[in-house]
Amino acid sequence: MSSNLVIIPTYNEKENIENIIRAVFSLPITFHVLVIEDGSPDGTAAIVKKMQTEFPSQLFMVERKGKLGLGTAYIAGFKWAIERKYDYIFEMDADFSHNPNDLPKLYNACANQGADVAIGSRYITGVNVVNWPMGRVLMSYLASKYVRFVLGVNISDTTAGFKCYRREVLETIELDKIRFKGYAFQIEMKYTAFECGFTIKEVPIIFINRELGTSKMNSGIFGEAFFGVVQLKINGWFRKFPQKKIN
Repeated sequence: MSSNLVIIPTYNEKENIENIIRAVFSLPITFHVLVIEDGSPDGTAAIVKKMQTEFPSQLFMVERKGKLGLGTAYIAGFKWAIERKYDYIFEMDADFSHNPNDLPKLYNACANQGADVAIGSRYITGVNVVNWPMGRVLMSYLASKYVRFVLGVNISDTTAGFKCYRREVLETIELDKIRFKGYAFQIEMKYTAFECGFTIKEVPIIFINRELGTSKMNSGIFGEAFFGVVQLKINGWFRKFPQKKIN
């Protein structure tokens, strides 16, 4: 059995889902894929089910009854992965903004370079974003700077959604206490891992805006992140975080 699981949340990704799954399965390192499907009306789930007959031991799906939020999708995936004892658990978008060819880099950072969390970083070597409007690039870049300043974390891309976790991280950080569902979920997970004493490494990637399908970003998501950062900092003053076990 593979020790690597890639979690891909989906909502209306029929244009991308088959190609992204095949791209992951074509890599030289073996990965399993878990799709967290939030009731897409476009038939995304049917495509995955058909592919499961081709890849019965590598491709899995959890179907949910509606659009319940990115954070809850990943939490469901994390719990599924922990139960099945995967060693390395990855977050990845379905739309090819995260290049599947970068998965081995994230794996290597955790498996061979001492990282507990590896982040596919758009900003560790400058601004590596393709096909985003300049306003969105600036908003994302400045948001990461703001988060880094308020939370005091030494991470260049605090809002990144392309990551690898060692299972110990997800077992330690008390997933049921992660409260944000949208954009701020990515920030909260990094901040919590940082406060728990885990080693975080940024791996440079090039982020390419989706070509097919519709973006799920909106102003409410950014609002949650902006005000959520302050809440995280205040709550952190009063919370005792579980700590990484020293072997």
